[in-house]
Amino acid sequence: MADSILIFTGDEELLDRLLRLCAAVGAEPDVVRDATPPPGPWQRAPLVLLGDDRALARTDPARWPGRRPGVVLVGRDLDDHTVWERGLTLGAEQVVHLPGDEPWLVERLAEVTDPGRPALTVGVLGGRGGAGASTLACALAVTAARRGTRTTLLDCDSLGGGLDVLLGSETATGPRWPALVSASGRLSGRALDESLPRAHGVRLLSWDRADATPLPGEAMRSVLAAARRGGGLVVLDLPRAVDEAVAVALAHLDLGLLVVPGELRALVAARRVVATAGSRVRDLRVVARPPAARGLTADELGELLGLPLAGELPDEPGLTAAAERGDPPGAYPRGVLARFCETLLSRTATDAEVPA
Repeated sequence: MADSILIFTGDEELLDRLLRLCAAVGAEPDVVRDATPPPGPWQRAPLVLLGDDRALARTDPARWPGRRPGVVLVGRDLDDHTVWERGLTLGAEQVVHLPGDEPWLVERLAEVTDPGRPALTVGVLGGRGGAGASTLACALAVTAARRGTRTTLLDCDSLGGGLDVLLGSETATGPRWPALVSASGRLSGRALDESLPRAHGVRLLSWDRADATPLPGEAMRSVLAAARRGGGLVVLDLPRAVDEAVAVALAHLDLGLLVVPGELRALVAARRVVATAGSRVRDLRVVARPPAARGLTADELGELLGLPLAGELPDEPGLTAAAERGDPPGAYPRGVLARFCETLLSRTATDAEVPA
């Protein structure tokens, strides 16, 4: 088991503040109130929060352990400029004052609590209504989970009816978006991970069937950051209209997939999506769908939209019947959807192979 964050202070008011911040990121720290820090925990802790009351009372330096990285000196008196001198003497990486520096300290605590590379984040948008964006988003998530990758699927379209229905998990217990609309700041990635319902190995945050609730950008930012900190793959099913929350999501995508049928009407609609969303996504690619009759080829769609081609996705026979049986998109490894997703993930998700 990893060593805990060490809090070293005898100031009860400061201790209460630090414990609250640790709880916000899911950390359970060790607390030491002694006059000098114990050498073992001092050296092993991934992060030391040193109260200025203890630094100020450091009358016998010989009894203190040696310098180490990862020490944050925490004070409460903004008018005491000598705290910076104490921080320099102790070799602290940072001197902070509460409550003003709480956001920075929460970020630092979260780095220690939830280490690791952020998840590969893929967003799927429809070039027009009914293009199959939700189907592809679900199939990507199901396929990645079947590969053993830690996978989270975020349903970002409040008017889409709920991806839990598409995955056959509408009765699964766990939070939906309305329970998180007031989220702000740093959420614990571990707490979110453990609370979300799972379907076919996928961690799912969907909408419920109540009236649509506007999703603030701050809530999207907090939830998406918590989901990404766990590593693996995060898939977002995104609406075509860009509001505050969608703008936040688009800015955090590593890859955007625009699903476009090979028809003129879809091309015109997709151009409007590219105009509103394309500038916000660092890497937006076209997933071409075959037209019902003679229409535009995949290469023509990419060229006319000015976007690289992620691939051509044919229709999968029996998909509707499979959904009625409760089988999600991508459930059949030999199906068209699953094979398309396997190819796409093999090309783009080599860094996302964090075990589920």
